[in-house]
Amino acid sequence: MADAPVPTKGERALHERLLTLDTHLDTPASLVLPGWSIVQRHSAADDYTQVDVPRMVAGGLDGGFWAIYTPQGPLDPASTRAARDYALRRAVAIHAMVAANPQAFALADRAADAAQIAASGRRVVYLSIENAWPLGDDPTLLQAFYALGVRISGFAHFKTNQFADSSTDMPKWDGLSPAGVQLLAEMNRLGVVPDLSHSSDAALDDALRLSKTPIILTHSGCKAVYDHPRDIDDAHLRALAAQGGVIQINSVYVKKLVQSPQRKAALDALEQRFPEDRVLSAAERADYLAQRHAIDRQWPEVRAGFDDVMANLLHALKVAGVDHVGIGLDWDGGGGVAGLDDVADLPKLTAALLHAGYSEADVAKIWSGNVLRVLAAAQAEAAREQAMAGATLR
Repeated sequence: MADAPVPTKGERALHERLLTLDTHLDTPASLVLPGWSIVQRHSAADDYTQVDVPRMVAGGLDGGFWAIYTPQGPLDPASTRAARDYALRRAVAIHAMVAANPQAFALADRAADAAQIAASGRRVVYLSIENAWPLGDDPTLLQAFYALGVRISGFAHFKTNQFADSSTDMPKWDGLSPAGVQLLAEMNRLGVVPDLSHSSDAALDDALRLSKTPIILTHSGCKAVYDHPRDIDDAHLRALAAQGGVIQINSVYVKKLVQSPQRKAALDALEQRFPEDRVLSAAERADYLAQRHAIDRQWPEVRAGFDDVMANLLHALKVAGVDHVGIGLDWDGGGGVAGLDDVADLPKLTAALLHAGYSEADVAKIWSGNVLRVLAAAQAEAAREQAMAGATLR
């Protein structure tokens, strides 16, 4: 396994000049941890979190898209209403983070906001939805989340839901469902970028065919490097690029890893005791961490490495082109590899891209230019549709 490069002073300075955005930050899950503060420095080795303000500063990360993630549950009305409320509370937690720390964060609304916020020394906060299940049977509920700052939305997660087939579940709709098609139209109307990470290849095909704006995969990998259902094959990479879309490379599905059955059983049992959708007390959180550390000591995790992330990134760049690739490492949602443990390590990616022959202009596109282009296109389409609606009313 190749070591991650140590950025030179010049490479680090270049990294700091760039506007750097990650399109999939699961860090809002940390905001509800007892006693945990986003403005204090933490350690992935200690509490398994990977993003906070000091580490963002250390890693030169200007911000990104903070995910409203809801783990998929039953599709009955009561469960779906509870999911809606859960998602709204997660959005409120993100807003509370910004309101409590105005010197550190600012909410972003338009594509042009990111550069202005970063220039002010604050971190950029766009909101995104991972798993649209909380929208229930009403795609227009997305309008409420748009008002809260959501500018990217996915459809499904690990399980097929009412909007789309999942890449990791049995298909029900052969792509997007009728409600999913309506949700896609609502995204186009509002100016929300459609995210097909986690959704099936057939759902991606539907979105590429039906969307009036480019598609994003906020945290995905390449099947040519690791043949996993969550990853995308070269044909779809080319189709995504042809449509103007972007794949944001993650750090989870980058290499086949075989964990010990004992570790898997122990982690499954721990998840049963402490489900991810439950807010823990301080005592429960301390208990969880103690047990998790014990599991790691007894059955150490088999980890991918920095070179595995780069293999996916460089392959996507080769196939899709530099205008259609970005970074969405899935921090605090399972991401991180040896040599890229948390956001403090991000300058290594810039250094590795420079070593691979990419220019500063290329790296600027990868770090933010491409996703902001896609967001600007979504907002332009929304403005066009609103203007047409206004003309019709007149």
